[in-house]
Amino acid sequence: MSAYLIAEITVIDPKGYESYRSKVGESLKKFGAKFLVRGGSIHPLEGDWAPERIVMCEFPNTRTAQEWYKSDDYKEVKALRDTTARMNIICIEGI
Repeated sequence: MSAYLIAEITVIDPKGYESYRSKVGESLKKFGAKFLVRGGSIHPLEGDWAPERIVMCEFPNTRTAQEWYKSDDYKEVKALRDTTARMNIICIEGI
């Protein structure tokens, strides 16, 4: 069953975050993941949630998403991300 990683992102260092963005895709590809949403315009429809940026990736399954998140491939990239943005991230199984 596919799993979806959803990240709500607040960029605190735009230049540094661009460096993260240029590297994260390669780490995802190694785990069979692909971007479904990567930024783009956000149009709130209800409630008061007002995220600055949303990213959504599809993984083959939850286990693979967790392996990617804990992997050495992502560890270095994540360290860069941690200095350039604040994130809320969840992984959810699809249907």
